[in-house]
Amino acid sequence: MEDPSGIELPEDFEDITEALNNSDQAGASAKIIEYLEEQSKIPLNIAITGVSGSGKSTFVNAFRGLSNKDDGAAPTGCVETTMEAEPYPHPNYPNVTLWDLPGIGTTSFPAAEYLTMFGFDKFDFFILISSVRFRENDVKLALEIQKRKKKFYFVRTKIDHNIQDEKRSQRNFNAERTLQLIRQNCVEGLQKQGVESPQVFLISSFDLSLYDFQLLVETMERELPSHKRDALLLAIVPVSQEILNKKKKAFEAQIKWHALCSALTASVPVPGLSVAVDLGIFLTAINKYKIGFGVDIVSLQKLADSTNKPLSELQAVMTSPFAVPKVTTEVIIKVLTATGAQAALLLAEEGSRFIPILGIPLAAGFSFAATYSSLKTCLDMVAEDAQNVLIKALGLNTSV
Repeated sequence: MEDPSGIELPEDFEDITEALNNSDQAGASAKIIEYLEEQSKIPLNIAITGVSGSGKSTFVNAFRGLSNKDDGAAPTGCVETTMEAEPYPHPNYPNVTLWDLPGIGTTSFPAAEYLTMFGFDKFDFFILISSVRFRENDVKLALEIQKRKKKFYFVRTKIDHNIQDEKRSQRNFNAERTLQLIRQNCVEGLQKQGVESPQVFLISSFDLSLYDFQLLVETMERELPSHKRDALLLAIVPVSQEILNKKKKAFEAQIKWHALCSALTASVPVPGLSVAVDLGIFLTAINKYKIGFGVDIVSLQKLADSTNKPLSELQAVMTSPFAVPKVTTEVIIKVLTATGAQAALLLAEEGSRFIPILGIPLAAGFSFAATYSSLKTCLDMVAEDAQNVLIKALGLNTSV
């Protein structure tokens, strides 16, 4: 049986299909909500390894949108603080965990034993960090990871320090030439130690908008299994136009399921149910958009602190109705009323209540179209706020 939206359900949606075949719209709607919740809990475990002092912990923090002083930040320092694999969940996406592993040079174990000791199988991929040349132990570890059929990435940190040092010491300083020499030095060192066609990503953990962070994100996304990609994209700090656009596409892909849930609820002739469910859908989705794009109040304050911009200046460029500290159902109703969507949602409910035969498919169709269109509009509004904030904070030329 085809659902009211005309969406072809995936093969693994047996429970939803069965509910639809049995005309159990409420049951199908509940299963869709359960599916979306399960998608948000897909685990992504990233292993970060490197010797003490390499900038490993700072990278772990920056990747999660934290400074080294924030609550929940990995401790930094030049001395290895643990010989255990220390998990650091993302503060907004706890399904994404970065694991701080001791550098292999700090253990007496061969690469194979090192990976077994720290639970190789639970990691989706590895990031090998160094602030200088990659050493023999790093190469042995990379080759063992490759042998076991998992991905690894060489990340050269503290690039901002290198640039500043070169700028102070060189009469004819050229940033691009310096970056090229650092990259070439790392690549040639890895090749001499037996790594074929190594790719090295140059990173400043104190400003992820610089250098190769965007390229690292693109590479990780491309090489992850499809069902893990959204977990990565939603958790990534939005520091570039490309990341902002990828986040938006990930959120857009979810809208059809929210709209289908709304349509199925609208076809249940219970007064007030459809509008109540729709408001809940909008409230949940919009708050997720704000967190994902980094325009919630907590993320804005962190961005203001890291860029030395007054919070008020960042807030001033946010023009959507959702540029408030807390989005409520009252805010959503005002937006829906202004766009005419509220009338369509009410029409859907009334149709199912008073025209029990013809009204049910009409109600579902009205509700799907109105919810899809309205959520898309809301997403566009929040994305535009994020674009304006990035331009103000980082001087980025973004377009979403």
